[in-house]
Amino acid sequence: MDVNAAVAAVAAIAGALTGVIAMLAFRWSERDQKRPTRTSLHTDPVLPPGVDTVLSVLRSSAVVLDEEDAVVKASSAAYALGLVRGGKLAVDPMLQMARDTRRDGEIRQVELDLPRRGTGRGEALAVSARVAPLGSRLVLLLVEDLTEARRIEAVRRDFVANVSHELKTPVGALSLLSEAVMDAYDDPEAVTRFAGRMQIEATRLTNLVQELIDLSRVQNDDPLEDAEPVTVDELVAEAIDRCRHAAGTKQITMAAGGTADLWVHGNRGQLAAALGNLVENAVNYSPARTRVGIAARRVAGAGGDMIEVAVTDQGIGISDKDKERIFERFYRVDPARSRATGGTGLGLAIVKHVAASHGGEVTVWSAENQGSTFTLRLPEAGSSRDRARHRPDHDRSALADDAEDPEDGRSAASPVTPPAAPPATSAYASLPAPEVLP
Repeated sequence: MDVNAAVAAVAAIAGALTGVIAMLAFRWSERDQKRPTRTSLHTDPVLPPGVDTVLSVLRSSAVVLDEEDAVVKASSAAYALGLVRGGKLAVDPMLQMARDTRRDGEIRQVELDLPRRGTGRGEALAVSARVAPLGSRLVLLLVEDLTEARRIEAVRRDFVANVSHELKTPVGALSLLSEAVMDAYDDPEAVTRFAGRMQIEATRLTNLVQELIDLSRVQNDDPLEDAEPVTVDELVAEAIDRCRHAAGTKQITMAAGGTADLWVHGNRGQLAAALGNLVENAVNYSPARTRVGIAARRVAGAGGDMIEVAVTDQGIGISDKDKERIFERFYRVDPARSRATGGTGLGLAIVKHVAASHGGEVTVWSAENQGSTFTLRLPEAGSSRDRARHRPDHDRSALADDAEDPEDGRSAASPVTPPAAPPATSAYASLPAPEVLP
């Protein structure tokens, strides 16, 4: 009996110990569950109230770091710029700024050039980083992308430098020619020759100043403020009339064709200047006794029908490396030819700005020694075109009278119906509707 009692006592003690151990284990497990972990420290609740909402609406890239330099919060823009990788701040200078700010509580700001992600061309990403303490443990990093602002500033500097150079050339030439005229006052032939050169340089200077004014207006004015329905026939006729003398001097045939009675909506002066620049370039860069064609057509687009006006020449063409830069200000494919023709290098830049401000674009196809095709693509006027078709007849007659050519009495264009095909001997031969792009 004593043995049985001892066994029972031992079993009771073992059971009690097992219960105590189980209870302690349960309590320990509960305490571990309530203890904040490293993962829980990096979630949104550790941020001060309202900070998460403010960071979500900031335009700058935002990163919040804890006392161990781990990322607590980062905006999607911060990941896109490559600032955060694997839960860590990947830019060492910014990380050092954060540590310094955490140590002394001072706000710091610096501009940095960072390598751009996904490019192997060594392009730099210009950013402005600002670090400030956020509460007692956190540090806030705000990063602003300055790349586009830097690019615009560089374009402005280049523009000012180019304008200064372009203005200096004709002004210097006029100064030298005036001195030559003074020295040759007793030689009528020399005076006449120098005066002719002065007139050429003065014309070049006038054209440059006027195109600078046009470019400034295109950039600053809203074309929708003075928008109106405009017939493509009128724009083509005005462009042809603008280049008639230069084309006749070089015996270049200008031919207009394509679809008639097309309408666009926009600033008539800007549209006329853009198409006129394209036709003028085609004439200036074409050899003598060649052909320049202007064709218009309607094409279907994703957002509605578009009007394409193509200007095709048989000139010197454009190389592949020049195609990427021909719409830059003051860029010339052939500087020597531009000086001979009085070109300023601003014509295509004006065309590009006009097309963009009217919701369109300008494209180019070209091959060296084969010619070029510039295509101005603009949204069709739509309902504005339909309203314009019902203008009073006397308005149409007035427009037709204004377009009358004083030299041969032939109408340059009609606002509604395209002009009849002129005789075969005319430089304005009829042109069937061609493919706008090769």
